[in-house]
Amino acid sequence: MEYRTLGGTGLRVSKIGFGAATVGNEYGLVDPAEIQRAVHYAIDEGINIFDVAPYYGRTLAETRLGECLRGRRHQVILATKCARYGKEEFDFSAARIMRSVDESLKRLQTDYLDIFHVHDIEFGHREQIIQESLPAMRKIQESGKARFIGITGLEVVMLREVAEAFPVDCMLSYCRYTLLNTDLDEVLAPFCRATGIGLMNASPLHMGLLTNTPGPPWHPAHRKIKEAAQKVAEFCRSRGLEVSEVALGFAANHPDVACTFSGISTVEEAKQNIRAVERAPDPELLAQIAQITAPVKRMIWPSGLKENWDPMTVPYGEEDLVQQAYPAQR
Repeated sequence: MEYRTLGGTGLRVSKIGFGAATVGNEYGLVDPAEIQRAVHYAIDEGINIFDVAPYYGRTLAETRLGECLRGRRHQVILATKCARYGKEEFDFSAARIMRSVDESLKRLQTDYLDIFHVHDIEFGHREQIIQESLPAMRKIQESGKARFIGITGLEVVMLREVAEAFPVDCMLSYCRYTLLNTDLDEVLAPFCRATGIGLMNASPLHMGLLTNTPGPPWHPAHRKIKEAAQKVAEFCRSRGLEVSEVALGFAANHPDVACTFSGISTVEEAKQNIRAVERAPDPELLAQIAQITAPVKRMIWPSGLKENWDPMTVPYGEEDLVQQAYPAQR
């Protein structure tokens, strides 16, 4: 397993991380016994960073992961989040964040977190996040309950702008460095490289679209993105390749991304993920895939408050807008 340093934290994280949303049944029912086997197998094979949240399974993922890590907590870098607790349930207040960390510690059966993130910041007002949420996180860090603090979200411009106003230790974006969208490379990678903020990527399969299935019915992507994903899957099949392995291999080999999280719910999925990141896909293959995805490369769905949307967001009903590239400087 290859390890990389997470920005200025000094943490050495595995190139691929264990995304624990699956542990909370977010992508379908899973077998708790198989989840435990998968967690232990992943650790034994060198995956040393786990990402979870109270939102995943509405606390179920944290509870299950805490049970799986019993006796093995010292072998992993453990990250969880706060501020999002349901589909429409958010609370970015300092008081709720202070309670949230204690609740998560109890469920995870540990007395400290390695990383504590504010979850999906685009659903909050940036003034509150900068002036209240993140100062509360620093107090938690100073107390020893979290070693490092960060922010997560879909909207990459907001992630950068919040970190410019309140420097954090790390940040995590999702669906923004995949075969379907590479905005992270333009907006976050240069910024994190210059500032020493640790950069992580999640959902390299674009939340289940880059597979041989249509993806989950709740997926928010526009139909054009879903159609492009299926074309990529068909193309990979025609070459005798598994699209999910190509997608993960592509995402995990970004030089500025310390870790890429992908969901794991079985030992076999853990094996597939480890195999996929052992080498980068063939550049010629990726060039052909880029031609397939070119029409949707700049498209992303709305998430959070409209005031926080990235410039290229396509609101529903405006799906045929030509996407505008990010300005080089803002």
